[in-house]
Amino acid sequence: MEHIASISAEFNIATKQINAVADLLAQGGTVPFIARYRKEATGSLDEVAITAIRDRLHQLEELDGRKAAVLKSLEANGHLTDELKEQVSAAPTLAVLEDIYLPFRPKRRTKATVAREKGLEPLAREILEQKGRDPVQLATAYVDPQKGVESVEAALEGARHIVAEIINEDPRARDRMRELYLRKGIIRSKVATDKETEGAKYRDYFDWNEPAATAPSHRILAMRRGEKEDLLNLAMAPPEADALALLEDLFANGDGPDAAQVRLALNDGYRRLLSRAMETELRLVTKQRADEQAIRIFASNLRQLLLSPPLSASRVMGIDPGFRTGCKIVCLDRQGKLLQHETVYPHLNERQDRQAAEKIAELCRRFSIEAVAIGNGTAGRETEAFVRKIDTLQAIPILLVNESGASIYSASEAARREFPDLDLTVRGSVSIARRLMDPLSELVKIDPKSIGVGQYQHDVDQSDLKKALDDVVVSCVNAVGVDVNRASVELLTYVSGLGPQLAANIVAVRNEKGPFTSRTELKNVPRLGPKAFEQSAGFLRIQRGANPLDASAVHPESYAVVDAMARDQDCSVSELMQDATRRKKIDITRYVNDKIGLPTLRDILAELDKPGRDPRKDFETVAFAGHVNQITDLRPGMILPGVVTNVTAFGAFVDIGVHQDGLVHISEMADAFVKDPTDVVSVQQRVSVTVLAVDLERNRIALSMKTAPARVKVFSEDKKPRRPKRENRKPTAEKKQNRPFHNPFADALGRKRRK
Repeated sequence: MEHIASISAEFNIATKQINAVADLLAQGGTVPFIARYRKEATGSLDEVAITAIRDRLHQLEELDGRKAAVLKSLEANGHLTDELKEQVSAAPTLAVLEDIYLPFRPKRRTKATVAREKGLEPLAREILEQKGRDPVQLATAYVDPQKGVESVEAALEGARHIVAEIINEDPRARDRMRELYLRKGIIRSKVATDKETEGAKYRDYFDWNEPAATAPSHRILAMRRGEKEDLLNLAMAPPEADALALLEDLFANGDGPDAAQVRLALNDGYRRLLSRAMETELRLVTKQRADEQAIRIFASNLRQLLLSPPLSASRVMGIDPGFRTGCKIVCLDRQGKLLQHETVYPHLNERQDRQAAEKIAELCRRFSIEAVAIGNGTAGRETEAFVRKIDTLQAIPILLVNESGASIYSASEAARREFPDLDLTVRGSVSIARRLMDPLSELVKIDPKSIGVGQYQHDVDQSDLKKALDDVVVSCVNAVGVDVNRASVELLTYVSGLGPQLAANIVAVRNEKGPFTSRTELKNVPRLGPKAFEQSAGFLRIQRGANPLDASAVHPESYAVVDAMARDQDCSVSELMQDATRRKKIDITRYVNDKIGLPTLRDILAELDKPGRDPRKDFETVAFAGHVNQITDLRPGMILPGVVTNVTAFGAFVDIGVHQDGLVHISEMADAFVKDPTDVVSVQQRVSVTVLAVDLERNRIALSMKTAPARVKVFSEDKKPRRPKRENRKPTAEKKQNRPFHNPFADALGRKRRK
């Protein structure tokens, strides 16, 4: 209950709602199910709020586990007191808990440990009291060669080591120092010795500093990557004078000789102990913040990509283009089943061109092809232009499809299971075609990290990244709904309440006994029990089944109320779903009971209006500029259509049809100031861009979305990014519109399209 209250205050959500979410999660409820079908209990909390509550509950449970471990250790070592137990139990964060535990935590032998073994702790305590006594006179009594204390200075040195450790372990000091590091900490980056040439891509960070509190995620991750590669040296700390002044304010009293010893000790303790601990914490905090932003952007990009409009059920030809190796062609029926595959060589000579055109035309006629999907990799634009010239294909949509990750799918276990006898290139062509038909159904077969919409995805916490991306996939799959008679094992896996084993069991039953005719039949699937049915049924669709509601998002637990509505309107459920006039006559307040409230009833009526509606936008084509096919065709000032392929913290990458994405820097995204690129663009968005500059040597393109962009050269490597002149000054580098591209992004900016 204590956690419920704290989460309620933190999120400004009523405790009743938090309690409801916690109970439903404890009962095995999934986020999509709770958000969609338990609105009465949660007060209509959405998936974002429910996910946040779930994650915060997990964090607090982990804190509870650590508290229990600390209490057990304190008790086992004879340190536990009622006061200490109360402090541990009340610790609001893991950092505070560890501060409390630090003085009692088993540790390696330190300089202070050795000094204590020599009997110098009383001397240290006397000095720390700072009563104006002469420390030399105090130390004389502790000189004992047999204990290893050879002189007064040796005694004082040992005492200072103890004082330094006391200061380092003081909870007040650590709390205030932690706040100072967070508020005034500076990230400093220097090139590693003799690494100037090897680390050239990090040259922006060879001599860089900025406040840690405001450093953007991409710069933090870039610098950390450079450090990991031993090309950069990083340090994070506030001005040392501020840190020492803080400690003096806490521990140094007066100007006596004993106070002088304390000042020596706190200087040593800060530099040798406390600063290292605080830097470690600041590194962790900045890394977590950078990870959160990078993961948030990745998740947002992934959601947009997964919810890309589908072409709908069409017979599609998929082409994986190539020059020397030829174009791999597949023909699929409206269900995505492979009908035929061929290889043609249209880019070698006139004879091969003619043969390729004849073969493509013949395949289109034979299989009544309704659309052509061409991968946007190497030879993509050339193949598109070639196919468009075929006379018999003039009435067929010919579309470039983003093929990122298709090679990953082609070599995956899912692809081998589906096409065990086919070459990898043919599998890749199938993936390209299916992405046009239904991006969601196809992309769930690929590790999200391989789709190409992330930022430093290999540098962030992999566990947090996986959890966030899995949440996105689950959310998208359940938002759209899944045709249980057509879905792959991979797609069914993400349905609320299922998972890999139940998904495989559903497909096995479907293959053995034929298509499901009702949701009720799902109960016969091995191991699909009442709980799994409750969680999944509303998201599974059965088209043309015995009950029309099985094709909708109405949950089976609510079928009775729809039947009642139909009876009251003197019609069948099918007639009710087809007749808007009848639906308008329904007074939903009449159907409120202890299980179904107004939120669910409103959802039911909305679903009856458009049963099984697809939340994705309608499909629309994009045509690149016909006269621009290669990066060499680009000129500054050109205005071109494009498609956003990736959004990052520093801008957006846009495909303009030249095999190389261009970058719209955040400073070029709008006429007004842009704080977050996701506020302006999203993955798959159609945009108009102006070419600012082209760097052929490094294969980079600078673009602008401004109405009147400045014609500037943004690739000047001679220009260094701005740095604050004072340590506490906020950097202005991000605000500079004509800022050069950061070299740490060279891999991303110069990435080549997959063959």
